[in-house]
Amino acid sequence: MIYTITLNPSIDFIVPVKHIELGGLSYMDNDYKLPGGKGINVSRILKALSTDSVALGFTGGFTGRFIEDSLNQLDVHTNFVHIQEDTRINIKLKSDQETEINGRGPTLTNEEVNQLLQQLEQVKEGDTVILSGSKPPSLPGDFYEQLIQKTSRQGAAFVIDTTGAALEASLRYKPLLVKPNIHELEALFDVKLKTDEDVITYGKKLLELGAEHVIISMGGDGALLVTKEGNYKAKAPEGKLINSVGAGDSMVAGFISSFLKSKDPVESFKTSVASGSATAFSEDLAAAEAIENLCSQVQVKKL
Repeated sequence: MIYTITLNPSIDFIVPVKHIELGGLSYMDNDYKLPGGKGINVSRILKALSTDSVALGFTGGFTGRFIEDSLNQLDVHTNFVHIQEDTRINIKLKSDQETEINGRGPTLTNEEVNQLLQQLEQVKEGDTVILSGSKPPSLPGDFYEQLIQKTSRQGAAFVIDTTGAALEASLRYKPLLVKPNIHELEALFDVKLKTDEDVITYGKKLLELGAEHVIISMGGDGALLVTKEGNYKAKAPEGKLINSVGAGDSMVAGFISSFLKSKDPVESFKTSVASGSATAFSEDLAAAEAIENLCSQVQVKKL
């Protein structure tokens, strides 16, 4: 089984407005509300790719109920820890420019935190745990490492898609996949990466530190896959960028859905890039048909 963990889920409140007058009154063209959070996004794309998962994490209040109800309607399995405080709401304001206003997240009790740690005792060898995104401020800085230690002791594989110290600390436990974007890779090593060769050099450092597969997303410049067997570049399919939210999560889901079936990292990389691009070209996360249509367009070249 695949388990996704979203420590700080949200309702993403998408608000398109043609023109905003600060200090005045503006009207929405329309609005829509989506279950948000990187791990939740991964579970949704896995479902689109006919791959089951269980979404774990923390939900509370009317906002938490909305998230669970929305995922149930999508037939995504959930087993969230129910908390006392409300799940946050993130505002995505789409106008002349895109502006995001994100909530900080709830304060969690020790009992609530321990419930999630206890849930990981159900994972076993052959399972995969995907850890994605930020954490509520009330959690300790090493909480991702605590989750990884517990997962590793159970014999399960893990994937991590986060940044900074949490990503760096995870590498010693040999993640199946890490997926920084180029800016996150630059920040991790305090460098400026100008060429594909530069990116590969630091992708290889992630391998040396313990990662099994590394995907570096580079926006319109495509993506790179770095493995012990070789390095590969995928050109981004052509299309109109509509939505950048969830594209990276879709890449993670696309790779894992394919890799757990085929064990072929290059074919899985194609599905990863197609999934990320399909979401970027959609108003919400990509549908299965959109991913399938783009798979044939993704060209991967060994470097």
